[in-house]
Amino acid sequence: MRPIRVLVVEDSLVFRELLVQNLNKDPAIEVVATAKDPFEARDAIIEHKPDVMTLDIELPRMNGIEFLQKLMPQYPLPVVVISALSDKVFDALNAGAVDFVAKPSVTGRAQLEDFIQNELLVKIKIASTAKISQIKQKAAAAQVLQGAQALTQKGSDLIVAIGASTGGTEAIFSVVKDFGPDIPGVVIVQHMPPGFTSMYAKRLDNQCRVQVKEARTGDRVLPGHVLIAPGGDEHMRLVKVNGVYQVEVKPGPRVNGHCPSVEVLFDSVAKVAGPKALGIILTGMGGDGAKGLLAMRKAGAHTIGQDESTCVVYGMPKVAYDIGAVEYQEKLQDIAKRTYAVLNKM
Repeated sequence: MRPIRVLVVEDSLVFRELLVQNLNKDPAIEVVATAKDPFEARDAIIEHKPDVMTLDIELPRMNGIEFLQKLMPQYPLPVVVISALSDKVFDALNAGAVDFVAKPSVTGRAQLEDFIQNELLVKIKIASTAKISQIKQKAAAAQVLQGAQALTQKGSDLIVAIGASTGGTEAIFSVVKDFGPDIPGVVIVQHMPPGFTSMYAKRLDNQCRVQVKEARTGDRVLPGHVLIAPGGDEHMRLVKVNGVYQVEVKPGPRVNGHCPSVEVLFDSVAKVAGPKALGIILTGMGGDGAKGLLAMRKAGAHTIGQDESTCVVYGMPKVAYDIGAVEYQEKLQDIAKRTYAVLNKM
């Protein structure tokens, strides 16, 4: 199997050379070219036809987001953004980037090499499996919900749980933007580095009709509200206190390689809400959340999985579907509509 051909776009000479040296240590990776700005990157893409590009956002002559906006409609390419703690990363994802890593604040060579080998390499390998058709669609116009949705009067005992990974920030937005204030309380795990989940929650809160915030222990799960698990070393679980749904956010070991883990959330929803829950599993590499979704279905919950044709990476939904955890398999643009249809029957 030939190595994954990578183009590194980074304006810092020192960091660029460090990236090349460490990426090339992996036999599955070959850095075929480097560029210090988008104009050099454009020429390198035409000449070398890389499989994946790593991209800094802050670049001379043209920033990375503008470059993505110009590049993706004509030349869709899996891109992993290397970003400082900034909400600009979500503009990059909206412009078509597959995923991102948080640029480490440390300057020590050993820590930087650890970041490259244990974080960036993983993201590059995942990005290399992303479907080009979905990358191009992400850069196109936003999807529009087909038909108005309305939820008949429901009690506060229903709950919606969503899990996603690679490609999930845009997939979650595609679903949540079509939720109205009548939607039951929503809890979400999206694999993301610490610090970024707070910015992502604020971004959704500004763009959607529901209220969105990063979760904290004791937050109530209320209709028209969305709670997003904080990135870092804590898992989010659903609990019931005095008959009211709340979340508990506590440190814990990685599950399926992740913290927070979709599996942990779904397992807790299965135990606490049982048949009063609806679980949704979206695009992402691996199988995190699949067994938890199955536990939800066995507990009487309804479940939805994103279909292969609209996933950036058809990993988590595929594992869930293959083990019988998915009751309804839907295209991304139809998931909100199916959610309302199912909730109206509960």
